[in-house]
Amino acid sequence: MAKWQSERLFGIILVMREVGAIKKRWSGRLPIALVFPNTYYLGMSNLGFQVVYGLLNAFDEVVCERVFLPQRGEKIRSIEGGRPLRDFPVILFSVSFEQDYPNVVKILVDSGIPPLARGRKAPLVLAGGVATFMNPEPLAEFVDGFLVGEAEAFGHNLVEVLLEARGEKEEALFRLKERLKAIYIPAEYEPIYLPDGRLKEIRPQGGAPLPISRALAPYPPEVAPHSVIVAEDTEFADTFLLEVGRGCGRGCRFCGAGYVYRPPRPYPLSALSRALETNPTNKVGLIGLEFADRQEIETLCRYLIDRGLALSFSSLRADALTDGFLELLRATGARTATIAPEAGSERLRQVINKGLDEATILEAAERLATTGIVHLKLYFMIGLPTEEDEDLKELVALVRRIRHRLLKVSRGRGQMIDLRVSVNCFVPKPWTPFQWVGFAGVSLLKGRLSWLKRVLGKESNVTATFDLPKWAHFQAVLARGDRRLSQLLLLLGQGVNLNKAYREVNVNPAFYAEREREKDELFPWEVIDIGINREFLWQEYQRSLAARPGPPCRPGRCRLCGVCG
Repeated sequence: MAKWQSERLFGIILVMREVGAIKKRWSGRLPIALVFPNTYYLGMSNLGFQVVYGLLNAFDEVVCERVFLPQRGEKIRSIEGGRPLRDFPVILFSVSFEQDYPNVVKILVDSGIPPLARGRKAPLVLAGGVATFMNPEPLAEFVDGFLVGEAEAFGHNLVEVLLEARGEKEEALFRLKERLKAIYIPAEYEPIYLPDGRLKEIRPQGGAPLPISRALAPYPPEVAPHSVIVAEDTEFADTFLLEVGRGCGRGCRFCGAGYVYRPPRPYPLSALSRALETNPTNKVGLIGLEFADRQEIETLCRYLIDRGLALSFSSLRADALTDGFLELLRATGARTATIAPEAGSERLRQVINKGLDEATILEAAERLATTGIVHLKLYFMIGLPTEEDEDLKELVALVRRIRHRLLKVSRGRGQMIDLRVSVNCFVPKPWTPFQWVGFAGVSLLKGRLSWLKRVLGKESNVTATFDLPKWAHFQAVLARGDRRLSQLLLLLGQGVNLNKAYREVNVNPAFYAEREREKDELFPWEVIDIGINREFLWQEYQRSLAARPGPPCRPGRCRLCGVCG
């Protein structure tokens, strides 16, 4: 077996332009299809997908080829070898979003592979990605085994097992159970339901563990996760993506990633510098939820700028814009910046534990404008718990105040700043304090969005985009669903539209999406254990209803949520 080295895992050999993608002959090697159940454009913009691709191709005994959901009716074939999916003895789905669950089924069906796991002798179908370890149950009837946790935690053991089993499904599952603790094999668990449809218990078979604890990547890494292929036709075209840290300790109550990736792990400057040694481009995109308040990141940015590299950033924390960081932003020549107030009223921001007051948001917008940006993006959600009409009016008022601040700066430099407002529907997620909350409802959200469109549409220099409540509702069904959704997903995967599929199966979408959960109700996703105490999440939910702040995550210095022991 290839020696397990981080430099090899995220090394120069693996960083390439799309034209020079890895091509290994299959002879004597185990072929693995790494499937992103959406388009190439989105898949190659996903750093997690790229990390898994690099991880698998670090082994000489493995050939990993990428597969995406094709557009315009093309056949499903691998990028590297043009091979049909059914030629691969091992298929690994990388699933980041619940909306892609139907695409998992569609890709199997369109490839001529039996979609249901029971009775499917080959290939071995595995799945991982944040959506699946938040709630794997909607896909339980289609997937042989879920890798519960972060990809870097599995690499060596996973490949070793697959090589020993040579892709044989039953042999591989047997060995995975023996060697990997964080493997969930749905066939070994039976959900028992109450007459009213709620989950009564999860019954493991044959001594299977319950719950299955998620696995975390080794920390700190020698080399920070980064792009292994720099592609052109993606959201981050010709950009080398670098993850500067994983997780977030802010404790925003709506954010699944902020809880399932606990504790937050900022990467040391040494790990970031080693990753940058492999950068083949002049553009670097920094990925991380809370990096802007770290002195080391300012040092890193200054180093990159001094070497003539262009930088881009993910959403900026409005209360973490230091003078030094703003100077760096100005030096990059960035034309677009993003901040996320999430809610329009200060009361509602307290409900979601965002921790931003209006003065801070306004100051951040004005200070960002002075750096020379021409577009400022704002992210908001509607349908949040306890939201009232007055909160929407406050949203509009906040946009107008930000616009007024931008106009003041624009007059001084002779160029107008375009304000772009994105309004999305809140979807309650597993493993957050809002996992007990019901989705607000399609008709209610349609009415609120209609009002916002009308009012914001009258504002000059404001461009607003809006979510579709129907699809947000469907996302809520999948996020909070269980394996009884399998027939619905099967119809969708076969090309039946959503409304018709709802009618044809015995599924009440409101039961999953809109129903308020009781405090002690057992959730289908609790077959997984991400380490957070349920009681802590419930207490945070109660604090939210009282619009009270919650504690930040302080790794190693508290025991409040349970993740640190």
